[in-house]
Amino acid sequence: MTEYGRGQGSEPWHPEDPYYGDDGWGGQQAQAGQQSPYGGQPQHYPEQQQAQHQQQYGDWGQQGGQQPQYDQQQYGQQHQQQYYANQGYQQGYDNSGWGTGAHGQVPYPDPSDPYGQQAAAAYGQQQDYYGTPEAYPPPEPPGRRRAETAPEPEPEPEPRTDWDPGPDRGEHAFFAGRDDDDDDLDDDAGDRRSRGERRARGGKSGKGGKKRRSGCACLVVLLVFGGGVAGVGYFGYQFYQDRFGDAPDFAGDGNGEQVTVEIPKGAGGYAIGQELKAKGVVKSVDAFVAAQQKNPKGKSIQAGVYTLEREMSAEAAVAMMLSPESQSNLIIPEGTRNVRVYEMIDARLELDKGTTKKVAAKKWESFGLPDWALNHENVKDPLEGFLYPSSYPVAKGQKPEAVLKDMVERATEQYEKLGLEKKAKGLGLDGPWELLTVASLAQAEGTSHDDFRKMAEVVYNRLEKNNPETYGSLEFDSTYNYIKNQSKIDLSIEELRKFNNPYNTYFVKGLPPGPIDNPGEEALKGALNPTDDGWYYFISLDGKTSKFTKTLAEHDKLVQEFNASR
Repeated sequence: MTEYGRGQGSEPWHPEDPYYGDDGWGGQQAQAGQQSPYGGQPQHYPEQQQAQHQQQYGDWGQQGGQQPQYDQQQYGQQHQQQYYANQGYQQGYDNSGWGTGAHGQVPYPDPSDPYGQQAAAAYGQQQDYYGTPEAYPPPEPPGRRRAETAPEPEPEPEPRTDWDPGPDRGEHAFFAGRDDDDDDLDDDAGDRRSRGERRARGGKSGKGGKKRRSGCACLVVLLVFGGGVAGVGYFGYQFYQDRFGDAPDFAGDGNGEQVTVEIPKGAGGYAIGQELKAKGVVKSVDAFVAAQQKNPKGKSIQAGVYTLEREMSAEAAVAMMLSPESQSNLIIPEGTRNVRVYEMIDARLELDKGTTKKVAAKKWESFGLPDWALNHENVKDPLEGFLYPSSYPVAKGQKPEAVLKDMVERATEQYEKLGLEKKAKGLGLDGPWELLTVASLAQAEGTSHDDFRKMAEVVYNRLEKNNPETYGSLEFDSTYNYIKNQSKIDLSIEELRKFNNPYNTYFVKGLPPGPIDNPGEEALKGALNPTDDGWYYFISLDGKTSKFTKTLAEHDKLVQEFNASR
């Protein structure tokens, strides 16, 4: 390094240095036998002059280790002349610098060249780049030097008393209309102006002046605030309506525009409501669910195809779905035989007569029958009893095997739910297949739901081989009619006893080979829970209700009454 007092030992000084030839502050640069890089001998202060300078300037060259600062204007050219006159350099100094003098122009040695080779090579050949007073001006004496601190800011001028700040005084810049330019002026250290000067310059609106107050900003704030309040109010209202208000609903029985709605299998109230809303039948799902729960029969709405109208009230939609008139799906009544079911499927799918029956005879094993329904002898139709009576969404374009499979799955699920396989042994039967057959007999012979339990008891009592009334013979007209595919009531005993067929219970003792129809839920429950009153006989006098008796004599008496009424 080459600054004052920073290097490793003394550095040669340029002739323009104010202490050229000096041994340094305090004599630290004086070295024995040192050659002056300027071609002469090292210059030494006389002891009197050295003491005078040390007293005047102090040992400042060693204290800070930094190059002293100077002020060319403050120190002045006069001080330079006076100083160098005292040092014996008056002859080599003039007002223009070091252009003349006894020593001439000497190049300043390169600090990176400690041996002065470059200086020697350039001596007398290169231009002196330090030949001006600006190169190494004399430092300021220590007593007159200022501390190396940041310049103090100029004091702000006294506020103008004749200027009225106006109504914006004290307001925030956002509402006072201050622009970002004003903030930049405040931060600019080189152009410090008071707020009063800036306002006087352009703060107030006038000709050519920039309008500072922004009404749009206030408007934006008001709009944002107002929008937030409106949003809170809207969502608050919606929350209240959802929690406490009535569900949206149409009024009336519809607008006359019919629409077909298909309710999938297993759909509950909300799923049904979603289907109806999607078709435009009801206005909201909640309204439909509320109406369904309010209606005593509302939960009996089953899967299927319904013909309804758009924009119906939820109450009207529920009532229409409970009415057979709206049900466009295929409905299988309780106790329907398979031959009739096949015909209904053909008609719905617009197929040739007998198509579904042929498919059933060919593919019945692929429809998912349970194991206990397989491998029975002398069965007329292995699917009998498994085309469960219910409502099915059947429409043109479907395959008959898909419809049959859906019915078998529905029957299997219902039988498992009722526990036919678990309860058959407790009733003295040989498995659920016989229990299903008993239920089909009760369904065929009963005339009302109240008959099923009594009718089931009649079957169980007659099946007892040693019973004193029938000795194991059922003698049900319904089994004969099944094999004949008819429904007659005027049958002679002679005719019935002569027909040799496993399904003819007048000819064969015990149960028929299999079910004779598709029993409904009430008949199944009657077979699972029969009465225990000792019933053996029954007859219907009006075709609507049955009368039950325990002895043959009581039964014959009712038969005579029936014949007399005919």
